[in-house]
Amino acid sequence: MISHVAYIAMHTSPLIQPGTGNAGGMNVYLDRLSRTMAERDVHVTVFTRRTDTHTPSEADVLPGYRVVQIEAGPPERLSVGEMQPFAAEFADGVEKWIRSEGIVFDLVHSHYWLSGRCGVRLKDALGLPLANSFHTLGKVKDAARHRDEAPSSNDRLVTEQEVISRSDCVIASTPYEFEDLLEHYGASPERLCVSPPGVDHDVFNPGDQERARERLGFGDERIILFVGRIQAHKGTDVAVQALGHLPERLSDGSGPTVLHIIGGASGPDGSSELTRCKETTKHLGLEDRIRFFDPVPHRVLADHYRAADVVVVPSRSESFGLVAAEAQACGTPVVAANTGGLPYVIDVAESGLLVDNHDPAAFATAIGAILEHPSFARRLSLSAVSFSQRFSWESTATRLLELYEGITA
Repeated sequence: MISHVAYIAMHTSPLIQPGTGNAGGMNVYLDRLSRTMAERDVHVTVFTRRTDTHTPSEADVLPGYRVVQIEAGPPERLSVGEMQPFAAEFADGVEKWIRSEGIVFDLVHSHYWLSGRCGVRLKDALGLPLANSFHTLGKVKDAARHRDEAPSSNDRLVTEQEVISRSDCVIASTPYEFEDLLEHYGASPERLCVSPPGVDHDVFNPGDQERARERLGFGDERIILFVGRIQAHKGTDVAVQALGHLPERLSDGSGPTVLHIIGGASGPDGSSELTRCKETTKHLGLEDRIRFFDPVPHRVLADHYRAADVVVVPSRSESFGLVAAEAQACGTPVVAANTGGLPYVIDVAESGLLVDNHDPAAFATAIGAILEHPSFARRLSLSAVSFSQRFSWESTATRLLELYEGITA
């Protein structure tokens, strides 16, 4: 029976507010999974890199769920590229902590390619089975990257290949990622597993749209919502340009059609991408129809989903698409790119619509089909809530424990 698991997340901590810097869906994944495992009496220790000197080096989030910050490089926020020289120092720190504490871990589960490097090191040094979740894959991201995005480093691609070959189990979020691992990396299928992330249905659930808007201070606008870190591969620019193809007001007499963007600049191109989006907003004369919001806590984010008429997810690559799953759990239809794991997360024409390319006009057409047809929107909303039930952290934990038992047997 699994009793102690080490989660490795060098580049981001589950304690950080998602939506900016390196903090995104993976932070949510680690935090919710760790909480669920702890509730099942599985002790989880999350190892991450220390990014400030003001928080304790060890934090017990709740009984059975601890976060340990390892000194590796300067104690400040760094990009993934800036962290790479400190990967060995981080792995040294994790190994030293485990040996000094004397905790007998059943296995290591590393997250992302940079942490996978540490996972391989711990597997060799401590003789522990290794599971790895990539969350994003360099070769897949490169195949769909925006022209302004830098390609993945050779170090990343080589490390991904090594981690795949050395892991006892590589965990894909969807069958689509499973296929990507086979096609792009030649992974051995017998060591590939599928375990989708979950949705916290206690937080993300349907609610009254008018009351959500009252709490947020919104009026009768027709709201299109984008949630995510501002970086080129998330397609924020597509959402902005799509609004330009939609009329300012619909024929039903409602308020103006607006776009709300929740998220902060992320990655080496984040600041320039945010600047480009704001410049495009001005160029298209959309200043009065687009609002930018800083990242918000999950309970507030749930109200934003409820307040919206449609959520847009125009990502150029997406291993799963947690925003789409959360939005549907709140009963909000989704218009998303037909890429990565999004076709798995959305029940096409039942809970949302998929767009086969990143043409803003095509996204505008799909968004308009929902905004201009209330009966269709209501049907999507009801189906979205039902479809989202298949994604839960309880199911995720059950599946992972099965996989953990398999590789430790």
